[in-house]
Amino acid sequence: MDTRGRLVDVLTLPGFVAEDDGRWIGYLSYESRVGDIEIVVLEALLEGQGVASALLARCARDALAAAARRLWLLTSNDNTPALRFYQRRGFVLVAVHRDAITHARANLKPEIPLTGKDDIPLRDEIELELPPATWAGFIERYSWPQS
Repeated sequence: MDTRGRLVDVLTLPGFVAEDDGRWIGYLSYESRVGDIEIVVLEALLEGQGVASALLARCARDALAAAARRLWLLTSNDNTPALRFYQRRGFVLVAVHRDAITHARANLKPEIPLTGKDDIPLRDEIELELPPATWAGFIERYSWPQS
């Protein structure tokens, strides 16, 4: 996966799996670097069931326990469902990395398509973060008892 102009092997990253009777229903992978935790992959295989929110809460719990300064992620400019999802949960937009995907396509991953969801041109990375002051409340609100 491309993140901020570098390729990351997501299979080597730590993370969490949400299961229901031994069946995967979601997963999250993250990278920890110098007090920052970047959520690299978040996938809920069951939408609308709280899986993604619970995985984010688990990641926030680990960020809090590690005394991390920042919990953040990137999404593409076409991913309006993700932008809506994260902002509804308290993530704030902190940067738009203009043409980051265009550069990644040219230099790292030529297989990145020119257009994404809803035929929106795929160009920019949008950076969001969950403010540290909200982590404890986020964990309380979105954790599953088994997480």
